[in-house]
Amino acid sequence: MQLRTEFRKGAFQIRINWLFAACVLITAVSFGRLGIWQLDRAAEKVAAQRALELELRDSAPALETIPTSDLSALNPELRNRHVTLRGEYDNEHSILLLAEFFEGQIGYGVVTPLRLANTGQLVLVSRGWTSGILPPNTPPDLRPVTGPVEVTAQIHVPEPNARSFASEVDPSQWPLRLRTLQIDIVSEILDEPLFPFEVRLTADQPGTLVRHWPAVNADVNQNLSYAIQWFSFGLIVLFASLLASSNLWSLLRGPRR
Repeated sequence: MQLRTEFRKGAFQIRINWLFAACVLITAVSFGRLGIWQLDRAAEKVAAQRALELELRDSAPALETIPTSDLSALNPELRNRHVTLRGEYDNEHSILLLAEFFEGQIGYGVVTPLRLANTGQLVLVSRGWTSGILPPNTPPDLRPVTGPVEVTAQIHVPEPNARSFASEVDPSQWPLRLRTLQIDIVSEILDEPLFPFEVRLTADQPGTLVRHWPAVNADVNQNLSYAIQWFSFGLIVLFASLLASSNLWSLLRGPRR
């Protein structure tokens, strides 16, 4: 069997060593399979995240059933946990978070306390976004919800390095206007303890406005970066072997002067 073959097509010339070519092909395919495996791992993570979201949404416990010992920012099971709240909104004490954006428009984040029916505790409920582009002296439309409600929400635990901006607060003017939600300050103004974290309404709940928060997605960035890396290695092997076996580089450089 002849191990070397030479092909010509116009000015292009390539010499193929079939044993070397087989090794190159096996290596490139192996890199490609590793890239596909990483993509499959990313798809599995996304599917598992969606299944978990549906499970948690269907079995959201009442907020007041969470043990006090679990209410820690260091508790990974608390982050984005679905809970059910039963009570009434305290529409007279809503809070506007300044300079929040949705689809390039500036507006307000709307937070309204909800008093739990069972315990009487106040919980700060982030209801979403409302427009801030209004005629002068026009109050924003907060769409108050009256009467008893039952809503599903997710506990929002801020990142440890989350930035907090100090606000000059006028406690006599409602709704309060804050640059960032500071639960301790709101608790002091209302003169009563609050649930230590804000909760964010899920879709189609009583009081939900425009949900402008980032979606909670599975962390697949590492898998995607690895996939790109393996595919790149495969392409590099193919291209390098092509350059080594042909006069392609000379043709690309053109005639020497």
